[in-house]
Amino acid sequence: MLSNYLGEFLALATIHFLAVVAPGPDFAVTIRQSVRFGRPVGICTALGIGAGISVHVLYTVLGVGALMHTLPWMLTAAKVLGGAYLVYLGVNLLRSQPKSAIEGESSEEPPTQQQTLLKAFSTGFLTNATNPKATLFFLAIFTSLISENTPLQVQALYGAWMCFVNALWFVIVALFFSNPGVRLLFLRMGHWFERGMGVILILFAGRLVLSM
Repeated sequence: MLSNYLGEFLALATIHFLAVVAPGPDFAVTIRQSVRFGRPVGICTALGIGAGISVHVLYTVLGVGALMHTLPWMLTAAKVLGGAYLVYLGVNLLRSQPKSAIEGESSEEPPTQQQTLLKAFSTGFLTNATNPKATLFFLAIFTSLISENTPLQVQALYGAWMCFVNALWFVIVALFFSNPGVRLLFLRMGHWFERGMGVILILFAGRLVLSM
């Protein structure tokens, strides 16, 4: 049965992959977590991002996505919620201070881990689950690429694949930026790097406001 939907799956998988690798809030948060806290936290953040996709898959498959499409205020509410969370993350990063001043360490030494793995997972999960860009993306692809005759079980498999690809991609990102050499290079930028990430996240939030 699955072979009957191979073309649909390949189209969906290709567009989804291109969307995943395009830099966005998920990318910025994964880099920040990996550089600031190290590899385990970066990987858990990536896994949280992958799990966050399940929220979008669930409401789309259940038909809530179509409801949001017909009720503009619900989509606006999703944008406001996502934008507020991005601003929250961005402001926290903008308030970053030099590590030598707040941790008593040299800026060239990796900081001790100050975030639990559960917190890292929830940070990644919320970053993706509240991302209005993901909401719009799923509304678009599930209404334009997936046939209304496609069984829910097959659509669920599509969703599971997208969760897996998201998690895998950001795990790769986390592994790269938590590499000792790469991490040391970014740590030398210290609070300026984190403030730059904060500006990027706030700019994403600004784009959401302008699109409303």
